[in-house]
Amino acid sequence: MTAGATFRLTSILVVSFLTIAAIPSVVLAQKDIVAACVHDIKFQCPGAEGDARRACIKVRFKEFSLRCQLAMVKLAAIRKACKADVKKNCPDIVPGSGRIEACIKDHFADMSEGCKETISQAAGKS
Repeated sequence: MTAGATFRLTSILVVSFLTIAAIPSVVLAQKDIVAACVHDIKFQCPGAEGDARRACIKVRFKEFSLRCQLAMVKLAAIRKACKADVKKNCPDIVPGSGRIEACIKDHFADMSEGCKETISQAAGKS
């Protein structure tokens, strides 16, 4: 894969992440993103909150560390693959404080194969 193709793929995934981020969805890997990205976001987007932070991340994504970029891409993939499963199996769960993640763990057997596979891949277990 050429550098240009890799950049385009990464850009598509980031835009997907930013689009999905506004929708209550899977919060898996959020701790990984916080750990991987806290320094990058503070440095690249000082003081930005909410929509301004998302816009800043979108504009400066390529300036973030590889670790942070990978964490964001993994979360975007999980959110996309598991969105319908979360809606179906965790409809009354309010996002935050790991509640969606706990619900997914409780209902993991009920999740689609695509969701399970994506989580396994993101965790490095496939």
